Amino acid sequence: MSNQELIPFSTTLHVRDTCLCLHVQRAARALARRFDEALRPHGLTNGQFSLLMSLNRPKPPPMGPVAELLAMDRTTLTAMLKPLQRRGLVDIAPDPKDRRGKRLKLTEAGREKLIAALPAWQATHDEIDTLFEDGGVGRLRGDLAAIR
Repeated sequence: MSNQELIPFSTTLHVRDTCLCLHVQRAARALARRFDEALRPHGLTNGQFSLLMSLNRPKPPPMGPVAELLAMDRTTLTAMLKPLQRRGLVDIAPDPKDRRGKRLKLTEAGREKLIAALPAWQATHDEIDTLFEDGGVGRLRGDLAAIR
C-alpha cells in the first residue's frame, strides 16, 4: 500500500469532529453511565428501569410493541427480561389471544421497585436538564425523534 492510499489524519479529525453517530453514541454512553450510577442503589440499570417503566400499563403488552418502544429486537428484549423475571419483577405469560405470543406484566415487586427508583431517576433528569438553555431539552428530544 502506498502512502497515497492512506487516509490523511485531517480526515480522521474531520470525522471525529463532525460524525453525528459518534457524537450521539458518546452522549448516550455518558447518559447511560449517569443514570446507571443513580439507579444502582435500587438494583437497576438504566435499561432495566426503562424496560420496567415500559410495562407500567393498564394491560400487559405483547413483546412486539415493547421491543419497538425500546428500539431493540425481540431477542435482545428476551435477554433483558430474563434477569428481571428471575428477580420476580416481571411475569411473562402466553398471550390468551395468540398462544404463540407472550404478554409482559410488571409484578407488584416490579411496581414497588419502580416507585423506589423513580425519585433517583427524576433527580438525575433534573440535573441533566439544567445543562441546557431554555427549551434546549425539548429541542434535543425533537431532533432525536426526527432521526428515528
